Amino acid sequence: MNNTCVMSNTSQKYEVVPKAFLASFILVTLCFPLWGFANDITNPLVKAFSKILQMSAAEGTLVQVAFYGGYGLMAIPAAIFIKKYTYKAGLILGLAFYALGAFLFIPAAGAQAFAPFLLAFFVMTCGLSFLETSANPYILSMGPKETATQRLNLAQAFNPVGSLLGMFIATQFIIQKLNPATDAQRRELAAQGSNSALEQLAAITSNDLQVIRNPYLVIGFVVLVVLIIIAIKKMPTTEKKSSDLDVRGTFKRLFANRNYREGVIAQMFYVGAQIMCWTFIIHYGTEVLVKTGMSEKAAEAQSQMYNIYAMIIFCISRFVCTFLLKYINPGRLLMILAAAGIGFTIATIFLEGIAGIYALVCISACMSLMFPTIYGIALAGTGDDAKLGAAGLIMAIVGGTFLPMAQASIIDMNTVLDGFSATKASFVLPLICFVVIASYGKRSQKVG
Repeated sequence: MNNTCVMSNTSQKYEVVPKAFLASFILVTLCFPLWGFANDITNPLVKAFSKILQMSAAEGTLVQVAFYGGYGLMAIPAAIFIKKYTYKAGLILGLAFYALGAFLFIPAAGAQAFAPFLLAFFVMTCGLSFLETSANPYILSMGPKETATQRLNLAQAFNPVGSLLGMFIATQFIIQKLNPATDAQRRELAAQGSNSALEQLAAITSNDLQVIRNPYLVIGFVVLVVLIIIAIKKMPTTEKKSSDLDVRGTFKRLFANRNYREGVIAQMFYVGAQIMCWTFIIHYGTEVLVKTGMSEKAAEAQSQMYNIYAMIIFCISRFVCTFLLKYINPGRLLMILAAAGIGFTIATIFLEGIAGIYALVCISACMSLMFPTIYGIALAGTGDDAKLGAAGLIMAIVGGTFLPMAQASIIDMNTVLDGFSATKASFVLPLICFVVIASYGKRSQKVG
């Protein structure tokens, strides 16, 4: 690991990760793939739950409402807790909630109902909210402020490693293991209403929900191990405990800060774009591939493989962009990548066949830089207010609730405008998101 860099706007060298922080930096960075795993094993479950429980695409997105809703609800309580105590305390509490939510999949699978799963997702992401609200600003504080954005990009570069593993597990150990009965066949069994048909459907449903449960149990135990390691490891304190929280004064200063305020908005649209592009690539790919004569199950599995390819590109691009930040202003690079995202999204909407899928996959290369860079730019110059400021940027993750639901509602329309695919048309929402992000990148170039 190269621990020094030369910033583009200065000739002085600054350490990205000073040696005094290196061990703690590595340990905190281990948390980044943990929430990446949770995010990207969950996205394919929108389609899976819709199929298993015979719901519409919009109803299936309740998975993401529960999942990302936990971020929105717990971000401010997490920030207040961290401001009063320490980043380490926030990490420990976050990991505890994460493990609890994962283990709640046991009773949820037994109940064979949607609501208990939604509760499990919600509890788990309450923990993720504590984790992200703690880890991101903690990483920013582990060294010179001049390299803070690059340091966060370096830590965030390991997030897609967990995401990639989550997608792989979703493909190989969930999607592939589900009963091959199609949506139509399941609906037919339900419509028959006979005892034998309903028993057969119940057996299929029970098996599929247990398939979903198992990977979450494994990650629950992994999270417990990381929790124990962090709990016993002595870690540097980069902040002072504060009993005088001054929440009102802090938020007043933050909301008066245009750069921060617009950063929260940009982050909300970014998260929405990311979740939409990674969730509905399965709907998009399935629709395209079924037209080529591929079976529905095979098309779903292949579409999830394209999602994995997108994550591989995202992961590689994150490391490349972290390197480019040594030479290019963060705001400028953000603007360039958002502009490229606009181009690829337009191609996703209008290109036919496999070319459209390729364009959708390529969007991931453009998104790789966005979350940590928006985060770092928005918190620049906020000082100790960054602890509560981080809450606003984590709350922005609620963009992953209502925007995917809006896209799913478009997809449920089936066709629009002379037979033009509703699935393709739905990607106008990510397009709007990238326009907002490009605008923020352009205005924030002087900050980075």
